[in-house]
Amino acid sequence: MLTEQRKILLLAHLQKRGRIVAKKMSEKWNLSEDTIRRDLRELAAEGKLQRVHGGALPASPAIANLATRRNSAGDEKARLGRAGAELITPSMTVFIDGGTTNLEVAQHIPLDLPVTVFTHSPIIAAAFEAHDVAKVVLIGGTVFKHSMVAMGPSAVEMILQLRVDLFFLGVTGVHPDEGLTTGDFDEAQIKRLIASRAAETVALVTSEKLATASAFSILPIKSIAKLIIAKDAKLPQFDVAGPEVIRV
Repeated sequence: MLTEQRKILLLAHLQKRGRIVAKKMSEKWNLSEDTIRRDLRELAAEGKLQRVHGGALPASPAIANLATRRNSAGDEKARLGRAGAELITPSMTVFIDGGTTNLEVAQHIPLDLPVTVFTHSPIIAAAFEAHDVAKVVLIGGTVFKHSMVAMGPSAVEMILQLRVDLFFLGVTGVHPDEGLTTGDFDEAQIKRLIASRAAETVALVTSEKLATASAFSILPIKSIAKLIIAKDAKLPQFDVAGPEVIRV
């Protein structure tokens, strides 16, 4: 079997089964595991899957640049953002992570709602320009341009001083085995730190991110309080007690 034929069959298997186990595929095709692993490495380099121990998972498509992400799933993100904003009550303290879906949360918070918002995203902070009563605190640091969020020692120092009621966490993948993931190592650490300073963490997840994984783990799925998804989204089956699922 030619390399390109194997790759097509591997991707078809991944789409149908949701996971590739290298050992099983090597036995099925009477090939060495090294051959399958090489195919998986090449497919991962092309962004077509996410390698994990023993095989591969579907890669999250949510790792495109910010401009591209802004123009995808607009109606779905608006519904998720509206539902997220409805969780915020007067005088609450919240941290809003970066990302185009979390931007919808900021844009759906009522103009007259007294709330304190922390964020390390200048885009999120700017969304509160017209809010007369909302207090907005911008966390500083070196800007990570892919997500337009501040990171680094300055951001860490400020985040360690916080205690917030609610954290809106941005993710690029949600998988029953790999949990909540993102595409950058340093960003995963910052997200995990913010979650540790929050009473509750909420993730708003568009359909294309479900049952996919990115390279770096943020948290296990059981660590968040609420998962907000579209009403028609196909949610993977979790083996552990998961968060409250809100469909909108």
